[in-house]
Amino acid sequence: MVPKNLQDASFTQSPDTAQTLMALMHAQSEVARLSEREQLFSSLLVSVNAVLWAFNWETRQVLYVSPAYERIFGRSAGSLLSDYNEWRDSIYPDDLDYAERSLAEVLVKGAVEDREYRIIAADGQVRWLSDKCFINRQAEPGQPVIIVGIAEDITEKKRMEAELQRLATTDVLTQSSNRRHFFECAQREFAQARKQGAPMAFLLLDIDDFKGVNDTYGHQAGDNVLQRIAESGRAALRRGDVFGRIGGEEFAAVFPGCAPDMAMQVAERLQWQIQQLSFSHDDQTFGITVSQGLTSLTPEDDSLDSVFARADAAMYEAKRQGKNRIISG
Repeated sequence: MVPKNLQDASFTQSPDTAQTLMALMHAQSEVARLSEREQLFSSLLVSVNAVLWAFNWETRQVLYVSPAYERIFGRSAGSLLSDYNEWRDSIYPDDLDYAERSLAEVLVKGAVEDREYRIIAADGQVRWLSDKCFINRQAEPGQPVIIVGIAEDITEKKRMEAELQRLATTDVLTQSSNRRHFFECAQREFAQARKQGAPMAFLLLDIDDFKGVNDTYGHQAGDNVLQRIAESGRAALRRGDVFGRIGGEEFAAVFPGCAPDMAMQVAERLQWQIQQLSFSHDDQTFGITVSQGLTSLTPEDDSLDSVFARADAAMYEAKRQGKNRIISG
């Protein structure tokens, strides 16, 4: 009989018995070390905020998923292990085709490290995942293709990227496109219209006597005027039109696919809405007017600059003719 504590053995031992006891002691030590490693590994898996997974390509079976799956997806890991569609069905519908195609690319490339798609968690929240995947290269020839991967929740990163993009492209005061972003969009619409032979209109709008508003009622009142003009622009323009503040009291708009007569109708609607605006300051009420210059793309226009120059000239002509009007040039 072997003593309970192998190290306390005190009876006479044959060489074979001693070797056996030493082997058992070594095995006992190895088991302890392996147990410690397993506990450490399990602790690490619990603390990592990313989903580690393994997938059998032929059988479409999830072989392993780490504890973070339940935290990020809000779904049962057991259900996923029994049915791969638990993962597939959680993918945001618009991203499903891409997620499946990019997963299949790993069979050709061996690794796909730039997959980003959205999921709908069990609580209804939309989350972004960065899901890297690799073929298990240790598999023997003829063995099943096992894909392993790590899916990280990058929702907060995406939110911050969107906010930085908004700040870079938006006029802080009016929440419309800033000058740089407006002209980037306008240039893109111009190139598209030229390529497709489609109509496009360009509008410039300048607030009449805006300096007088600031001088008489103060800059806060002037800021309010700019904000209300921007609101009117967003309300009057069509879906897909581009609108932005390109100067102190100057705004611009691009109407893709818009014929001249339709563009004039949009400009007139905007003019009317601005004429209805009413502002108050220290028990005084005042209104504002704007001058607009409108033009449309012609076959001779080889750059956006020529379209802009024509709209600019038309706007200043509206000023010369008494303001509060639209001139088409």
